[in-house]
Amino acid sequence: MTTALITGSTAGIGAAFARRLAADGHDLVLVARDTKRLREQATELHDRHGIEAEVLTADLAADDGIESVARRLSDRKNPVDLLVNNAGFGNKGRFLDVSMADELKMLKVHCEAVLRLTSAAAEAMRERGRGGVVNVASVAAFVPRGTYGASKAWVVQFTQGAARDLAGSGVRLMALCPGFVRTEFHERAGMGTDNIPDWMWLDADKLVTAALADLARGKTVSVPDPRYKALMGVVKVMPRGLLGGVSSRTGRKYGPQ
Repeated sequence: MTTALITGSTAGIGAAFARRLAADGHDLVLVARDTKRLREQATELHDRHGIEAEVLTADLAADDGIESVARRLSDRKNPVDLLVNNAGFGNKGRFLDVSMADELKMLKVHCEAVLRLTSAAAEAMRERGRGGVVNVASVAAFVPRGTYGASKAWVVQFTQGAARDLAGSGVRLMALCPGFVRTEFHERAGMGTDNIPDWMWLDADKLVTAALADLARGKTVSVPDPRYKALMGVVKVMPRGLLGGVSSRTGRKYGPQ
């Protein structure tokens, strides 16, 4: 039986990964900041699927939180076979409206934590000759739209580069790039979503199914929905200057308020 470690496991995409992987028979290491929610999640998944669910409370905006998860990923006696770097958040407001402390916290969670945890996991996986890492990014990575998109663009570029460097090692890396997903993400950031059209919303469980299929196929970037694949196809051929203007207008119209 294999073990998967999921950061940000108690809600949204992370919780969907936990449900799916537990149903498939994987033991889990569940990582989040809220110990009570983690224990409730671990108990539910154990009782429903008969798997072992380990709880690891950690704040990935702090060095000691990142280090505690990195140590678990480096444990050779209890190896982790799949890492899902899902923890993340959004800040409400445009550039210069958000405090520098909040901007740096986002970069800590979205970039530094992803780098350090991927490195810890991949090193142990390379020794065994097998393993996988899913780094959750966003379609925002492909458009010039603020610090959130910039941090997710880093995740995509980092994951693609690391995947090339580890080619042939048995370790697979993939950046997952969803669009709007019905989760607690926007509510936690204080963002309204009434202005987002229904067709733009994705289901978290279907998203995870598509993501795991893409990982099995060896993809390094997954945009797991035909609607967003089509949109990203347009983005690729649009001039950058024009894209910036469209992104700004679209963000004002459809972006969380």
